[in-house]
Amino acid sequence: MKLTVQQPHLAHGLSLVSRAVATRSTLPVLANVLLATDEGRLRLSATNLELGISCWIPAQIAEDGALTVPARTLSDMVSVFPTEAIALSLKGGTTLTLHCGSSQAEIRGISADEFPPMPTADSADGLVFKAAELKEMIQQVVFAASTDENRPVLQGVLVEVAEGEVTFAATDGFRISVRKMALDTPASQPLRLIVPARALNELARILSDGEQTVTMLTPPGRGQVIFRQREVELVSQLIEGNFPDYKVIIPRAAKTHAVLSTSAFAKACRQAEIIAREGNNVVRLNLQPRTDAPGQVEVSAQSEQTGATQVSLDANIDGPGLLIAFNVRFLREVLDVIKTPSFALEMNANNAPVTIRPIGDESFIHVLMPMHLG
Repeated sequence: MKLTVQQPHLAHGLSLVSRAVATRSTLPVLANVLLATDEGRLRLSATNLELGISCWIPAQIAEDGALTVPARTLSDMVSVFPTEAIALSLKGGTTLTLHCGSSQAEIRGISADEFPPMPTADSADGLVFKAAELKEMIQQVVFAASTDENRPVLQGVLVEVAEGEVTFAATDGFRISVRKMALDTPASQPLRLIVPARALNELARILSDGEQTVTMLTPPGRGQVIFRQREVELVSQLIEGNFPDYKVIIPRAAKTHAVLSTSAFAKACRQAEIIAREGNNVVRLNLQPRTDAPGQVEVSAQSEQTGATQVSLDANIDGPGLLIAFNVRFLREVLDVIKTPSFALEMNANNAPVTIRPIGDESFIHVLMPMHLG
């Protein structure tokens, strides 16, 4: 292998794939990144056997070849090189040499033959998304997935494709986040799979913005999903199991309906969180409808150790008043992904699931369980 790449391209590529490098593994090669020439470009790949990321960067190829080298060592070395061309070549078969300006280095590696093969699939069989829309879909659901390793199914996002529509759903048992999107080209067949939330988080991180598209592929019989963009590809193992029927939890009607400003309510929640985070994260909402003026929502939190805070907000409230409590972090996280200026809170009782809907956007819905009023 003998080639030349630009330092910014190599540094960027390494930053994309490095999150898939195994941090603890009995296989030394999983701590490495694969460098391989591929049809006139340099391919960088890393995997921990559950998640794999590859990217392709421009290169001037003089001689084809491949080698794996420790990801951290290579990333750190490239980061301190000047922003000039870097000449890469092999020495003795398993040592990578780097020359950049007046700097040079040698990094000992492991044969590319020991690196796990990355799966491939025909892009013609895939489901095509716009990159910006897919990133937004991921961001609007992935935060609601569980982090409890004892509940692996809830650590994933349910992806359902049917009748020209794709739905992403995530839940941790206390909240449910659902985002739907119409497909420009209907899928050839229904699809239902559970993708690890961590993999989707990484996908959202590496996706390029703009008008680029992303193709989702599911190689038959492998229990894997591939997301492919023009210069980057992510592959993930799927989660096996039965995802809970979240649809039966979503309330069909509400007795109290309140419309609030998204930004004002988010600011009030951030203020309440300063106090609530020192205790049990409880924030109270006191909804007070009025007939002769806008209704009021009092957002309050108190802690014996820290103190208390309260903010009153105008709101359009239909139905009876209600005092209800939530985990303030859960409220803030859903408010962070609502894209509309106002949203609706739909409630039946202070111990029943509450629905949160952006006003003017029917593609997103969030359901949140209240906390006990002590």
